Amino acid sequence: MATATKQYGTTPPINTNPPTKEDNERNVELVGELKNQNCFEAASESEKRVHVLEILQTLAENFVKKTCVAKGLPEHMIQNSGGKVFTFGSYRLGAYGPGSDIDTLLVVPNHIQRADFFQHVPGMLLELNPPAVEVSPVPDAFVPIIKFELQSISIDLIFARVPSVNSVPRDMTLESKELLKGCDEPNLRGLNGVRLTDELLGLVPHPGSFRMALRAIKLWAKSRAIYANVMGFPGGIAWAMLVAKICQLYPMAVSAVIVSKFFIIYTKWKWPQPVLLKDILEEGGQGAGLRVWNPKIYPSDRGHLMPVITPNYPCMCSTHNITKSTKSVILREMERANGIVNEIMIGKSPWSKLFEPHTFFTQDYRYYLRVLAAARTKDDQLKWSGLVESKLRHLVSKLEMLDNIQLAHPFNKGFDFEKECSSEDEAFGVARGEIMGQTGTNGVSTDDSTTNENDDKAENNKIKVFTTSFYVGLVLDTSKAKQFDISWACQEFYDICKTWNLYNDDLHNINVIHTRSWELPDNVFKPGETKPIKKTKIIKRKVPSGNAKKRVAEEVLNGNAKKRTADEVCVAPIPPPIRIFGRPQGGEA
Repeated sequence: MATATKQYGTTPPINTNPPTKEDNERNVELVGELKNQNCFEAASESEKRVHVLEILQTLAENFVKKTCVAKGLPEHMIQNSGGKVFTFGSYRLGAYGPGSDIDTLLVVPNHIQRADFFQHVPGMLLELNPPAVEVSPVPDAFVPIIKFELQSISIDLIFARVPSVNSVPRDMTLESKELLKGCDEPNLRGLNGVRLTDELLGLVPHPGSFRMALRAIKLWAKSRAIYANVMGFPGGIAWAMLVAKICQLYPMAVSAVIVSKFFIIYTKWKWPQPVLLKDILEEGGQGAGLRVWNPKIYPSDRGHLMPVITPNYPCMCSTHNITKSTKSVILREMERANGIVNEIMIGKSPWSKLFEPHTFFTQDYRYYLRVLAAARTKDDQLKWSGLVESKLRHLVSKLEMLDNIQLAHPFNKGFDFEKECSSEDEAFGVARGEIMGQTGTNGVSTDDSTTNENDDKAENNKIKVFTTSFYVGLVLDTSKAKQFDISWACQEFYDICKTWNLYNDDLHNINVIHTRSWELPDNVFKPGETKPIKKTKIIKRKVPSGNAKKRVAEEVLNGNAKKRTADEVCVAPIPPPIRIFGRPQGGEA
C-alpha cells in the first residue's frame, strides 16, 4: 500500500508525481547554465568566507568587552558577557555564489546598546589587519546596519540585543521564543532573520532541489534588476520563501520544474493574498505581546501589496517595502519569464534566455529622475548615500500619489562617481548634476581638462566631490497634460533625507534631476549596451508652387529644415536644495 505523501505548508500539494525523463533533461541543462553563469564558488573562496567570519567573531567579543569596560562594569561581566556573530540569508541557506555578500547578525547581552554598536564597531573594523574598507554605517535605516568589505568579501552586519540574557556564549542558539521577550522592533527583525533561515530548510521536502531552484531565481531576479529589499523589491529571504512555497506544492519536483511552476503560480496568484509556508502562529505564553502580521487588526498590514509572511513567531511581512510601481514591475517580469520558461520546458529555448540582462536604461523608459547624493569625502559619501538609498522608496511612494504618473520604477542600485574639481563653482556643478565627465570602470572621472600635472600648487588646491546617483524610470500619462509638476514629492523627499542626525549642509547634498534617456551618463551603460539617441522629426510644410517645393527640398538636404524633438513632454522645474554644500542657491558663498 502506497505511503501518503507528507504535507508541507498550509495546503495539500498540487502534484506529487516523480520527475519525467524530460524534466530531468531540463534540470541537467539548468545546472549547466548556472555553471556557465558562474553561480558556484570555488572551495578556496568558501574557506576564505569561513576565515572572515572567524575574524568577525573575535571582533564581536572584543567589542562587548570594550563596551563593558567603558561602562565601568565589574570584571566578571567583562570576561563573561560574550557576543556572537550569526549568519543568515543566502549564505546560511547554502545558495550563494562568487561575489555574494554575507548577511550577519551580532547578538549581545542586555547591557550592550545599539548606540554602542554604532559608536565602536565602525572604528574597530578599520583597525583590523588588513582593515575593512567601504565601511558604511546606516543607523537610521529600517533595519540599522553597517555595510563593509573585509578581505574582498561584502558584509552586511546588523545588531540585536537580547534583554533577557546577561551573557551570549559561542554555543548559544536562537531557537527559543523566550529570547524575544522584551525586544523592540529592530531587535526582533534581526533575531528573526536568523531564526527564519534555520527554520526554512525544514519546511521544504528536498533542500537540494530548493537550493538549486533558489540559485536560478536569484540569478533571474538580479539579471532583471528586481532584487533589492531597500528599493521596494523582494530581498534574498523573500525570494527564498517564494521558492520554498513552490517546493511545498510540488514536493517531488526537480529544480527545473520548480522554476517553471514558480512563474506559473505567481503570475496567477491573487495578490494581496499572502504567501504562507505554515499557518500564522498566534502564540501566547512567555512570548505573548509581540505583534503578529494580521491585516484584520493592523491598517499598515492591510497596505501590503504582495505579502510574503515569515513562518516563525512573531510572523512578519518580508515584502512590506513593495510599492504599487515595483509590484507592477515584478509582475511584468514574471509574465516575461513565464513565456520564456514555457518554451524552455518543451526544448524550444535555452535557459540562457531567461537570464538575459535588463533593459532599464537602454529601452524601458524615456523619462527618468536622477537622485544625486553628494558629499565632500569618501567616508561621508558612503554614509550619506546609504541613507539616501534607504529613503528612496519614500520618493517613489509620493510620486505614485500623483495622478499623471503611471509608474515610478527605481533601479536596484546606485552609481558612484568622483571628480577632482579646480574651483568651488565646478564642485557645486558636480553636486547639482550639471557636470558629469566621462568615467572609467571605477566611476572616477577621466576628464583631465582641468588638470595640470606640472603645477603642484594647482594639484594641492583640487577639490574632490563624491557622488552616488540613483535612478527612477517614469511612465507618464500625457492624455491630459504635457507638463508635470513633481516639486511637492521632491521637496518632501529632501526633507526626509535631511532629518538624518549627521546631516550637514556644508558636507552633504541631495538633488533630484529630470533627465531623458539620451541624456543619461555613460557610466550607467554596460559594455556592449547602446545608449539611446535623441529622436527628431522634420515638419513638412505644404507649398503651393514648384519653386517653393524645390526650396524646401534643398533645406532638407542641407540640414536646415525645421526640426522638433519627438518628445514634447516636460517635467516642471524640480526645486533644488536651498543650499549646495552650504552655499545658498543663486547667491555667493
